[in-house]
Amino acid sequence: MLSDALASTLTASLPPPPPPANTDYPHPFPPSKLAYLIDSSKSIKHLLQIHASLLRHNLLDTNRILTFKLQRSYSSLRRLDYSLSLFNHAQTPPNVFSYTAIIHAHTTLNLHPQALSLYARMLADDVVPNAFTFSALLRDCPLKPGKSLHSQAVKLGCASDNYVITGLIDVYSKAGEVASARQLFDKLPERNLVSLTAMINCCAKNGDVDGARLLFDGMEEGERDIVCWNVMIDGYVQQGRPNEALDLFREMLELRVKPFEPTLLAVLSACGQLGALESGRWVHSYILMNNGIEFGVQLGTALVDMYSKCGSLDEARTVFDMIEDKDVVAWNAMVFGYAMHGFSKDSFRLFATMCRRGVYPTDITFIGLLTACVHSGLVTEGRRYFCLMKDEYQIEPKIEHYGCMVNLLGSAGHLDEAYELIKSMKIDPDPVLWGTLLGACRLHGNTVLGERIAELLLSKNVADSGTYVILSGIYAAAGNWDGAAKVRAMMKGSGVQKEPGCSSIEVNNMVHEFLAGDMRHPKCKEIYAMLEEMNGWLETHGHTPHIDIVLHDIGESEKKRLLEVHSEKLAIAFGLISTQAGATIRIFNNLKMCLDCHTATKLISKIKGRKIVVRDRNRFHHFVDGSCSCGEYW
Repeated sequence: MLSDALASTLTASLPPPPPPANTDYPHPFPPSKLAYLIDSSKSIKHLLQIHASLLRHNLLDTNRILTFKLQRSYSSLRRLDYSLSLFNHAQTPPNVFSYTAIIHAHTTLNLHPQALSLYARMLADDVVPNAFTFSALLRDCPLKPGKSLHSQAVKLGCASDNYVITGLIDVYSKAGEVASARQLFDKLPERNLVSLTAMINCCAKNGDVDGARLLFDGMEEGERDIVCWNVMIDGYVQQGRPNEALDLFREMLELRVKPFEPTLLAVLSACGQLGALESGRWVHSYILMNNGIEFGVQLGTALVDMYSKCGSLDEARTVFDMIEDKDVVAWNAMVFGYAMHGFSKDSFRLFATMCRRGVYPTDITFIGLLTACVHSGLVTEGRRYFCLMKDEYQIEPKIEHYGCMVNLLGSAGHLDEAYELIKSMKIDPDPVLWGTLLGACRLHGNTVLGERIAELLLSKNVADSGTYVILSGIYAAAGNWDGAAKVRAMMKGSGVQKEPGCSSIEVNNMVHEFLAGDMRHPKCKEIYAMLEEMNGWLETHGHTPHIDIVLHDIGESEKKRLLEVHSEKLAIAFGLISTQAGATIRIFNNLKMCLDCHTATKLISKIKGRKIVVRDRNRFHHFVDGSCSCGEYW
């Protein structure tokens, strides 16, 4: 038997009961006033009062418009159960408008199977759908039912409607069928903002960001709204072109277009990719100035991620502590922040706090923890977290978790264990995983295993530039110059290009990029003059260039010169001449920092009394007074 409190709760959640038969009397308000009251209702309680009143006066069965409006208002307040109850118990058969409204309510809440079921029922009732019906059904619709709806829209003469075409463009875009989307777009009788934005989004999300920009630039200046700007900015970010994203954002601000939260999320991601700390700080201040932007968990998490990637962990933690009602994504961002900087103990402590507060970890949490283990060489802890994830939290390891474990074991010299782990995987190892182990073979001079892995990658035609470079390095380190030359020749013959090293530094809100031996910068003369000074300081302090890492059979002087003009050193030289004495220099590099640059940077930090923060492909290095936070483990 139900308790009185539970019975009361269940009764309160149900729609009003049907009216008694003898309560048919005129309502004191005319239908127009009732329609206004329904449309202006902002709470379920208010709607239920109106609903009860309509039932008492028997108006739901006699006034179809009021029933429709009530159904729609329940849906807008996310009470689909009330809306569906009204729809199912209507005395008069539903028409195209009521069917479209209830379908729209379901697709808005991402309930596509139910929406399609209602559509099938609609057809069975011989109710002919219109363009609005198809537009509602196509919202975030999967490809297979989307194609069927496309066919039916053509059959019923709705396929030429702008909103239907725009919905179809979105369906094909999300499935990666750009050609089909473009064909529909080109057939549009009249292009409007919605269809143009959909096509720009289609191009950008599927890799054709230049094609998206052509469409964007072809629009009239006043024609673009904030959604259109955001799609273009986010497109650049998603395709790894953060500089262009920030340039477009600045252009948007100059035109006095006010950003909204999704725009700032994309811009913060761009700042993180570039290491553009000053630009990220500006976005943070813009949020704090209360420009109609609410500081919530999503923006807070994006700021934590940005500050972590830009090398300012203290600011990341300050923002993290400000976030109220942190979700697991926010916790993961901070765990990752500590991990990428090599502060493993902080990662572990934060994880323990997170668990104590009842936040359940995800697979991403454990990638962060394992990354922390990798960057500190904590093999025992890594094994423990890997088992904890599987055994206690029932999280099946993904390729990223195996990648961390292989990296951890390989770097520590446990090559056989790493190899056996790969062979025992339930999922197929990818080339990146094999490449990680290949890099460990080079680190520990295991030519036999290195050759075996390289042959495997070459036989499967999945070898990238890293495969050739690492194998060449294994031979060169062993003094096998013929083998190294042969590998380089194979690389050249295969058409694979080695990724060039590139370092960037932000000064006065502008990001400056350098390649090895770069001569393009406007301050090239001053940079190379500072480089000569740096070489003098290093020589005075006993630095011996690590010419053994130069994998070319050339003379020692040529090897020394190649090391002197590495992109990191050019960026540091520019930082020294462009910033105030004592200011922190932050460098961002796309490749793993080489041993010579690492040793030189430690000395420069001591000689000049500067903190130098370097983010390479793998992790952060904090150089202070001649030492590095990595503890020589990277």
